[in-house]
Amino acid sequence: MFQTTVLVICAFYAFLIVYAYIPSEVIPLDELRSPDDKFFRHFEHQVRYQTLSEFSSENPNLILIHGFGNSLGTWDSLGSRLNKAYNVYSIDMIGFGLSEKPVDYKYTNLNQASIIESFAKAMDMESFIVGGHSLGGAVAMHVAMNNKKTQGLILFNPGIINTGVPEFSKYLNLIFPMSRVSAKQFANRDFREGFLKQSYYDPSIVTEKVMDRVILGSQTKDYMSGMSSMLSKTYNSNEAELMNKVKLPTLIVFGIEDRNKSMEEAEELRDGFTNSRLEIIQNAGHYVHEESPVSVSQIIIKSVEFLTSKNE
Repeated sequence: MFQTTVLVICAFYAFLIVYAYIPSEVIPLDELRSPDDKFFRHFEHQVRYQTLSEFSSENPNLILIHGFGNSLGTWDSLGSRLNKAYNVYSIDMIGFGLSEKPVDYKYTNLNQASIIESFAKAMDMESFIVGGHSLGGAVAMHVAMNNKKTQGLILFNPGIINTGVPEFSKYLNLIFPMSRVSAKQFANRDFREGFLKQSYYDPSIVTEKVMDRVILGSQTKDYMSGMSSMLSKTYNSNEAELMNKVKLPTLIVFGIEDRNKSMEEAEELRDGFTNSRLEIIQNAGHYVHEESPVSVSQIIIKSVEFLTSKNE
């Protein structure tokens, strides 16, 4: 019985190794990029961004950062509705979308936040507001703490108190070849579709167009090596302990139907960021900016003066 169990375990482990290294379809970057895609350099790495509005010198700059496993396309519906009030830009963090996915990169939230400094310099920005969803919210928080050009902060169901990532999965990916298996799962269209539908209050929003956008980054030649490297490392996150360090005006936009978050967490965010406003969005889940772009855009437009006031 013991020998049979050992053989089954060994066979399953061998299967995982074979599965992890089955070649995936790769599409050249030139075929994946759209006419709206532009790139800038963050040290030696190429980073994708898009401009989602017409520029006006009278409007504040707004830089938007996506969450884990996503890309700048998550902001399309919201960005177009902010056109009259903000100069809106969206970026792909390194390791996601069509940005480079290096193996030797340090994928900490603080390090990802440094990308915004390079972007602001490349765009010759004197000041900006930064917004982030989920993981991007934690990254945006570091921008607000460390970049003096930041005027205000917008958080969309941020991964600051509750990241939504099971603790065991961090350590599971340290075991060969689990980080590569996880990377392959995230590149699987059916798996991602089911996963996303659990994150939306209205799963019908997960259309084929949405899936095309979500799966885009996993088709690049550096996806498997870069994502496997990212998942094979653990980084300590302490953003919840640092909330009171952010003195800039902070707008918290919270989809109350988020299955991994609660009203208590929303209130804890409001109290943790001492110069903050909390806006609860009904009938919206984790992707609040995608599910309720009209309501969310109206709130952000009405908050222009607050976000640029720097009142502490």
